[in-house]
Amino acid sequence: MRPDLEIITDLVNPGARVLDLGCGTGDLLAHLAQNKQINGYGLDVDRDNITTCLAKGVNVVEQNLDEGLANFEDASFDMVVMAETLQSVRHPDLMLDEMLRIGEECIVTFPNFGHWRCRAQLLMRGRMPVARHLPHTWFETPNIHLCTFRDFENLVRDKRLEIIQRFVVNAHYHPRPLLNQFPNLFGTVAIYRLGKPT
Repeated sequence: MRPDLEIITDLVNPGARVLDLGCGTGDLLAHLAQNKQINGYGLDVDRDNITTCLAKGVNVVEQNLDEGLANFEDASFDMVVMAETLQSVRHPDLMLDEMLRIGEECIVTFPNFGHWRCRAQLLMRGRMPVARHLPHTWFETPNIHLCTFRDFENLVRDKRLEIIQRFVVNAHYHPRPLLNQFPNLFGTVAIYRLGKPT
């Protein structure tokens, strides 16, 4: 399992009710069920992913996140997770509101468009960056709202959400001391644990 999913696992309490938005093949939920005995559900639109989830025993619902989460009641989960999916939804700001409406806390991870390699490619080549953490060309990328860590933290501050924890990792999903000193320049992926508005 990816090291960032291990970090997320450490942030989830045993026995928690967990919703994974854009759950993919269900690796995180299967791991959490086995190691933390969580009660988990995943949402995804890809039928192959859904089939894989079901084969793993993961509860999954076929649902387009851009259609909202109105089918879930307020405070119906302890934790709502969105791992490297926020940048691909149509309204990421509204998605954060919904995540903290239906969950007590949420965990969000996304790639950093402010990484020095991205900046260098824009400056030197004048082209949209392609990097290990942003591997798609501009015309085939699923990412429609690229942002930097600073952009995201400004949004969180505007919404008066609480940043409970933040982890910054490199392209191999490993933390390094330099990343925490200059996260917006050297970090490739961030993991944010957020709480409700203060």
